[in-house]
Amino acid sequence: MTDKQRLSASVDAVLLRAAHTAVDEGRAASVSAWVNDALRLKAEHERRMQALDSFLAVYEAEHGVITDAEIDEATRRARSRATVVRSAPVKKATSHRGVA
Repeated sequence: MTDKQRLSASVDAVLLRAAHTAVDEGRAASVSAWVNDALRLKAEHERRMQALDSFLAVYEAEHGVITDAEIDEATRRARSRATVVRSAPVKKATSHRGVA
């Protein structure tokens, strides 16, 4: 069994509405479960960002600081190899009302 602790927090109204909507639609068991999941995702994101910071520090210590030009070149290469997975938007048919 997980150790749970009570929490009192102020949240933006729009986020609280999103939590209630998730519960109403069956995507969360409760507002507490929804908040717990959000906190878990945030903690995981923070852990990954810290690991990336550590990796970059080691890399740059060995190879030098990554320049903006290198980032731009890497972005260009990645985009040139990317596969489009969505189709072009469908154009709406124009209305010809009043035309006989």
